[in-house]
Amino acid sequence: MKLLASSSNLDLPAHTLGERLYAQIKQLIFDFELLPGERFSESELANRMQLSRTPLRHALQRLQREGYLRVFPKSGWQVAELDFVAFDQLYALRLLLETHAVTRLCELEARPGLAELAETWLVPPAERHTACLAVDRLDEVFHSALVQAAGNPEMLRVHDDITERIRLIRRLDFVKPARIEATYEEHAAIVRAITLRRADEAQRLLRAHVQHSQLEARHITQDLLWQARERFARNPGGV
Repeated sequence: MKLLASSSNLDLPAHTLGERLYAQIKQLIFDFELLPGERFSESELANRMQLSRTPLRHALQRLQREGYLRVFPKSGWQVAELDFVAFDQLYALRLLLETHAVTRLCELEARPGLAELAETWLVPPAERHTACLAVDRLDEVFHSALVQAAGNPEMLRVHDDITERIRLIRRLDFVKPARIEATYEEHAAIVRAITLRRADEAQRLLRAHVQHSQLEARHITQDLLWQARERFARNPGGV
């Protein structure tokens, strides 16, 4: 288990320390340094990170609320198993919200957010972002902006929750340059269809885009998980 240590954490204010611990442990889960199904104790983690258990417990409880960890009284913590059936259900719900949103956008007279989306995605290849993390953030903003522009705050709240719950696998869609290029092309086509108020075309393009992204992310997740389990099998006590 690779842990981000450290003595640099000790002098941080409690709120800042809690946020940092939360981000560090979540990244360990995202990087499969903490494997799905793996158990660990609070005291072990606290000792390795050289800090008190109180801020660590708060970070772990937050990750539990978000579904990344499970807690077992008197026996420690466990990284939640990946539930691809649940992921598929969340993607299906996400598609319902987003296809409804693009239909509304094709109908609305005023669409102030559309110009900003066009400025981001309808750009020459030389002006595109190529870093995985940057495109990951922009992709989330794009899909959230579609739902937000439809003008239903409750739909946006549900969509934001789905985005958080699928982030573990969704972000992996951008580790390959070809997928980054495809994301730009597909987003641009969706924006053009909405601009021309072609609702059926926009829905078709969006559905194909999300389903392709879902499939790619699932394959990459399964491959990385297999690699991580192989590393752990070779070196179970490694850091």
